[in-house]
Amino acid sequence: MASQMAIYNRRRLFQAAVAGAALRAAAQTAPRGKMRLGVILSISPDPEAAIRRVHDLGFPTCQVSVRETDNAAAAKLRSALDKYRVAATSAVSTGPGPEVYDFYQGPLTIGLVPRQYRQARIARMKEVSDFAGKAGIPAVQGHCGFIPENPNDPLYREAVEAIRAVAEYCQKNGQNFRCETGQETPITLVRAIRDVGLDNIGVNFDVGNLILYGKANPVDAVEVFGPYIQGVHAKDGLYPTDPKKLGREVPIGEGMVNFPALIGKLKKIGYRNPLTIEREIAGEKQTADILAAKAYLEKLIG
Repeated sequence: MASQMAIYNRRRLFQAAVAGAALRAAAQTAPRGKMRLGVILSISPDPEAAIRRVHDLGFPTCQVSVRETDNAAAAKLRSALDKYRVAATSAVSTGPGPEVYDFYQGPLTIGLVPRQYRQARIARMKEVSDFAGKAGIPAVQGHCGFIPENPNDPLYREAVEAIRAVAEYCQKNGQNFRCETGQETPITLVRAIRDVGLDNIGVNFDVGNLILYGKANPVDAVEVFGPYIQGVHAKDGLYPTDPKKLGREVPIGEGMVNFPALIGKLKKIGYRNPLTIEREIAGEKQTADILAAKAYLEKLIG
């Protein structure tokens, strides 16, 4: 047993060292004082092809949505990132179980809040954290769910404990854990982060989601999230008009997100991590919209 624990501890130390090296490398390659652009994509079933696409689209960074978490998948991803000189800034965890993105089934199915899926999703996020450690990715992120606005609601306390369990595990792997915005108001998410009480937890600021869920104006939300913003999803959308359904995602520049004001605010608070473009459609239209967003955002970044 003692020898097994020693091997386990050495593995943890190695994974933390790899993650730390990735963080240092990203810092060394990032232009000082300037945000870089990225794109979010699934690396399944072919990490090599996925990262080649990031490179061919002209992005220096990406966020990766993870399905397979075995050693071979981690090695293939790390090899592709090195080959194409792309920095993976976070590994995105989803599932298991259904995730229905609306206002009725969403609270019952999304993230760590629903009791019936909670333990399986905590386990999944830990699994993605181990994968990220092997692949040298410095952060893990995912939706925490419809965190209750009322801090006296028992589900609120349960959600905080679940987030803490994931963040503590990521901390042991030398990683940050980023809560994806959307299902809760900004102040509720900040409250939960502070109640978790760890220094490796922050926000992946999906500016489009705040519109789609009708939770906040993303420009104003910068003031609330402030130093907790570790990543940004560049996405646009329209506010919901049907009380059962989310608003509609649209190409960047065609929705309600004021990107010139938003990027100005991010610069003002000193945010220098990537802006990661997310366009939740498929096919040639997705590629065209991503490239149009890239050209638009490059002008705003300067």
